[in-house]
Amino acid sequence: MKFLNWMPVLVLTGVLASCTGPKERLVWSEEFSGTTLDETYWNFELGDGCPDLCGWGNNEPQHYTKTNHELVDGQLHIKINKEDSLYTSTRITTENKFDFKYGRVEARAKLPVGKGIWPAIWMLGANHREVGWPACGEIDILEYVGREPHMVFTSLHTPDSHGETINTKKTRIDNIEEGFHVYEAEWTEEKIAFSVDGEVLYTFNPTPKNKETWPFGQPFYLIVNSAIGGKFGGYDIDDSVLPQEFIIDYIRVYQ
Repeated sequence: MKFLNWMPVLVLTGVLASCTGPKERLVWSEEFSGTTLDETYWNFELGDGCPDLCGWGNNEPQHYTKTNHELVDGQLHIKINKEDSLYTSTRITTENKFDFKYGRVEARAKLPVGKGIWPAIWMLGANHREVGWPACGEIDILEYVGREPHMVFTSLHTPDSHGETINTKKTRIDNIEEGFHVYEAEWTEEKIAFSVDGEVLYTFNPTPKNKETWPFGQPFYLIVNSAIGGKFGGYDIDDSVLPQEFIIDYIRVYQ
């Protein structure tokens, strides 16, 4: 099920789009049904980021491919592997295919584990190719780094921090590596609140709000990937844990 175009009730691929409350409506959903990723809504970002952003900005060694994923029983499996001396993974985005301004993003996912593993579900401002990063803003709904077990990172990047991760919260959740969990960001004109399994972990509500502190008054698009190593993932990569899988059950956007 994809973009719902504000219809009151619509059934696609066996899923009912319905209101979750009097002021909230499901407007877009990816249930990962079928056998191939729907490229009507998703782009593959391939390679190592060169020449524009080698190492994807963080000295990451992985190459993204179109073959390190599969859809199984309504879930997206991103495969993180080492093939000979090459680390491989998948990175997909909805850039120029689906973006939105304000709402609640909900994703249900199961994390990969091990030193060097860095899965993420995040968003960039749709104007990032015009204004660059961090002027476009970044909303990190979920980041997990295997070198810090049991920790979930929820962060934002803004021009006033020069892109540094100062607007952030690191939360210990002892069972985060076990099974599936629901990761959310509720984004309004005034604030962005991050939750895991319904518990609010961090709320960002800066004063004053201007283009330096709040580049979030514009449409954003979605990104899903699992990086390996680098400045944030850590240079001490434990090859013995590979292969790993980052499994995403669904991603839903409510407004």
